Amino acid sequence: MMANTQSLAVFEDRQVRRVYDEASQTWFFSVVDVIAVLSESSVPKRYWSDLKRKLTLEGSQLYEKIVQLKFKASDGKNYATDCLSTQDLLRLIQSIPSPKAEPFKQWLARVGYERIQEIADPVQSIDRAREHWQKMGRSEKWIQQRMTGQETRNKLTDYWQQNGVKKGDEFALLTNIIHQEWTGLSVKGHKDLKGLKSQNLRDHMNEAELIFTALAELSVRAIAQTEQAKGLTENAKASKKGGAIAKNARLALEEKTGKSVITDENFLPKSTVKKPRLTNAKKSKTSYEYMATI
Repeated sequence: MMANTQSLAVFEDRQVRRVYDEASQTWFFSVVDVIAVLSESSVPKRYWSDLKRKLTLEGSQLYEKIVQLKFKASDGKNYATDCLSTQDLLRLIQSIPSPKAEPFKQWLARVGYERIQEIADPVQSIDRAREHWQKMGRSEKWIQQRMTGQETRNKLTDYWQQNGVKKGDEFALLTNIIHQEWTGLSVKGHKDLKGLKSQNLRDHMNEAELIFTALAELSVRAIAQTEQAKGLTENAKASKKGGAIAKNARLALEEKTGKSVITDENFLPKSTVKKPRLTNAKKSKTSYEYMATI
């Protein structure tokens, strides 16, 4: 079993899922994510399937280097995904005609080096996150709220892990329960509303959405600790209760301001924003009711 740490890297506002294998000190990247960045194909899975077939016919040994690892998809579930190490990914890039190939290679070398630095000094990971958000034009106030929210999230997932909740599908299930309870939308529904695909939802939340997300997760942890929740079932109940606290606070604020906390706002470059058409969507002064087109 590979001892690893999953994380996300961002290239030109596109997320690339990756796993760091501590034993070999090697990065493994989701091939489909890389294909999506370089080819800009609307169906990167099909592009990769065709490319794999071509490489096999050409007698390339790259196919044998593929490792299947589980990553969280847009629906919150974990699926086995083809991955390649940094070295093998550089070889694959040569087979993909793209003007982004060279910039991507430079980026690939940099993120690998950054991980080595972060192992020696974890503070650098925080500094890099702050630097990334600054480059993306986020305000200092937004960045502080985002980092505070992440700390709250980490404390909650630490509790889950210490009390019988499994990483991956069970974490995703509880996260979706919390989100559905306080927003009225699933995580996927919220991403659809904002016109997001592989992007991180929290990186595209406004200040109010970040604050209420943190309130929900802080409330869940407090309730779970008070009730000494163990395992998935008990923590699911705590998740619903904690999410309801944030929901009631949201509704109270919306009632006073006449404005919805949940919005379709995002930080995507204007040219890439493709929001779905709202079907039977109703907007009241207290909330959005959104039916995602799936």
